[in-house]
Amino acid sequence: MTGRDILHKMKVKAGFGSSASETGKGKSKLVKHITHGYHLVKGKSHHDMEDYVVSNFKQVNNNELGLFAIFDGHLGHDVASYLQNHLFDNILKEPDFWTDTESAIRRAYHTTDDEILEKAFVLGKGGSTAVTAILINGQKLVVANVGDSRAVICKNGVAKQLSVDHEPSKEKNMIESRGGFVSNLPGDVPRVDGQLAVARAFGDKSLKIHLSSEPDITEERIGDDAEFVILASDGVWKVMSNQDAMDSIKDIKDAQLAAKRVIEEAVSRKSKDDISCIVVRFQ
Repeated sequence: MTGRDILHKMKVKAGFGSSASETGKGKSKLVKHITHGYHLVKGKSHHDMEDYVVSNFKQVNNNELGLFAIFDGHLGHDVASYLQNHLFDNILKEPDFWTDTESAIRRAYHTTDDEILEKAFVLGKGGSTAVTAILINGQKLVVANVGDSRAVICKNGVAKQLSVDHEPSKEKNMIESRGGFVSNLPGDVPRVDGQLAVARAFGDKSLKIHLSSEPDITEERIGDDAEFVILASDGVWKVMSNQDAMDSIKDIKDAQLAAKRVIEEAVSRKSKDDISCIVVRFQ
């Protein structure tokens, strides 16, 4: 077995997905019926895979945290890879994580973005969107995001979106107030300064003066009505509605197979993007 194979197995076991590890699964030790699985597929583009995921459970003192994230890079994969390795560490370092989780996540998002901008000479000029979900002791889910990767929860068969799609057309006033502009040219979608098709992201140093890294944050109690959560990059949501994604896996009990099924459905609907998906099942 080569060193690369060993590293691949270690990353899969730890719940890290990238171009080197496409799939994985695991379960809670605290709440036995909570399981998770992830799957990634490279799109039709000619560049390397730019999606990264985190999907694992972590024991912190007497608490259990489910850590789930999709990082969708652009103009290179280094920023997304950095987020995979550092964002959750920065969140958990915040001293008030347990008492004011939302404020801790907000500060950690900004701290991590500052680190990325400071390392731009190493990480390059690219950036990444992010959607993160922290499951605290199987009872509370805290979702944060910048960009257009999305988190959706299924409760009693009905899809509820927990994240916010940060589209340039929706945040035109904010972008213009920072001195930027939103244009559909070149291309056929609104872009910040005619370049980036999301209004918020990590990195992107050349656009940062016009681009926000402020996350939207939602807290959701996990009760008996919660069935599962899907986190996925925009390669899914470009071709599927929230309810479409939910309905495609409602009868699949294996979370890993469910994540794979969402991607297969998106590909069958002609999605050409890199696609990554995490499914966390509560029942």
